[in-house]
Amino acid sequence: MTTRYRAIVSSDWSECLSPSGPFDCLAFNHPEIEADLTAVFRQYTGNQISLGQAAAKIKILLPDPISHDQMDAYLDASFATYTGVPDLIQWCLDNQILFMINSTGMIGYFQRVLAKKLLPPVPALSAHPMIRYPELNSDPTHIYELFETRGKAQNTETFARSLGVEPDKIVLIGDSGGDGPHFEWGAESGAHLIGSMTKPSLDSYCRGKDITINLRFGPDYSKEEKLDQKMEMAINFMDLAPAINKIIGKKKKK
Repeated sequence: MTTRYRAIVSSDWSECLSPSGPFDCLAFNHPEIEADLTAVFRQYTGNQISLGQAAAKIKILLPDPISHDQMDAYLDASFATYTGVPDLIQWCLDNQILFMINSTGMIGYFQRVLAKKLLPPVPALSAHPMIRYPELNSDPTHIYELFETRGKAQNTETFARSLGVEPDKIVLIGDSGGDGPHFEWGAESGAHLIGSMTKPSLDSYCRGKDITINLRFGPDYSKEEKLDQKMEMAINFMDLAPAINKIIGKKKKK
């Protein structure tokens, strides 16, 4: 990689940058298992089961793998991000900030999203390999397989080290308890933590580990408030750009 990045944003995707869930593409093609998929999603994001256990359950539920055409049909009908997310990704690229999607969603989903140019190019991806299609030129240059939620931290750390980016120039964005271990590593390392649409499960994890979420962006559901997608869609993620600029502009304390 020839570009010299001065910082990294490593962010979750589902219900964090997008109103969709990681299994929506499965439910779209197999609506008969939607309720079961939703239950599995809530179990692992609430740290009731591991991501590996969730993947095993899904393999049993899923009649057949999701084909390239089925994934495209889902994206054509349902792809969505919160307002300003593509603009924020492009802003990061334009300002030598590497934007890394670090999600329990599936590699194949993001391959097709990028192939269809639904997002600006993303240099790095950390996601689950349950669905993965043949390599394309539009794929991220660096793809890390994610098998457990704790792997988010490992993949961010590995990639940051390969680029020579110090932890105080790393911004982590997450929304649920599944991002807890990522935030735990970030708090210990000196990264900056942003809660996006912060769920009770992430708030509880952080309080239990004495982790300070540096910035809460969008609706804060930590008080068990009812999800409000209309309010979520009114938030513009480009409003995070000044905060990120301020964070990475700070000099490291001696």
